[in-house]
Amino acid sequence: MERAAMRRPLLLILAAAATVVVVRAEPQVPCYFVFGDSLVDNGNNNDIASLARANYPPYGIDFPGGATGRFSNGLTTVDAISRLLGFDDYIPAYAGASNDQLLTGVNFASAAAGIRDETDQQLGQRISFGGQLQNYQAAVQQLVGILGDEDSAASHLSRCIFTVGMGSNDYLNNYFMPAVYSTSQQYTPEQYADALVGQYAQQLRTLYSFGARKVALMGVGQVGCSPDGATCAAEINGAIDIFNRRLVALVDQFNALPGAHFTYINAYGIFEDILRAPGSHGLTVTNRGCCGVGRNNGQVTCLPFQTPCANRNEYLFWDAFHPTEAANILVGRRAYSAALPSDVHPVDLRTLAQL
Repeated sequence: MERAAMRRPLLLILAAAATVVVVRAEPQVPCYFVFGDSLVDNGNNNDIASLARANYPPYGIDFPGGATGRFSNGLTTVDAISRLLGFDDYIPAYAGASNDQLLTGVNFASAAAGIRDETDQQLGQRISFGGQLQNYQAAVQQLVGILGDEDSAASHLSRCIFTVGMGSNDYLNNYFMPAVYSTSQQYTPEQYADALVGQYAQQLRTLYSFGARKVALMGVGQVGCSPDGATCAAEINGAIDIFNRRLVALVDQFNALPGAHFTYINAYGIFEDILRAPGSHGLTVTNRGCCGVGRNNGQVTCLPFQTPCANRNEYLFWDAFHPTEAANILVGRRAYSAALPSDVHPVDLRTLAQL
């Protein structure tokens, strides 16, 4: 009897010791909002009349939810960033988001989107950056209703991170598509960069006016380097370099506004650094897509149910235009925590979250 009584407290102590309370850390920011194109779209184009869609296999072959609309085999750059910021779940597409999800942020990105409204019109419907901003303004009005008043919504939004990645399509599928668009006849590369950045600045001013304070502008990557060519197209990359340099100056201008913390993520330089020594980043194949059509799988996106390469974690390109999950994670890590001083200007996302 006494022995049984003694055993009871011991059992209680052992049970208490075996109970592990897992306390999850809060995300570093309360919310994360995403704007962009197919590099970060996660399903907003799924139900619109567009040729720019990826809601079919083999897209998403390595993503837990399968083919969600992400133009990759797995994670996009912003998925990697959301993890690093401490979010339990990936930021959902605006198209299917609930009111509760608006509080922690949504993804407005749309494949084929551009700064210019006409960009990629040959692909059918898409949500240009102007359209994404209209959706954001509608979301802000919903947040005002949820949080009770404009001041509460403004306070909430001022602590969120916003990433904006626009411009790739304005070059690839506008300026360098002279059979469809006249912009290359109208503008020199310098003039086109000025026109684009001028329009972009007005759009970003709208974003700022509707509460965005911690904003990262993702520079355009080396879109002149794709799997269908043995070398990078110097003319395309040269034009993009002009645009990116103007983005750095734009960040400095916005940082003069009250409460603004804008930064530039040098995707071009990060991509260039990876290409310089791909093996040190775990990549062995940089000159062909894992799936697609044409020379080196470098001319068209993946065909439905096409069998992709097996060693996807060693490829830089997933299809003709979009990186693999492996490459997206590399870029996301360096956007969050700069590996080189040239990766960001002036701060990385980890620092931005703390400001």
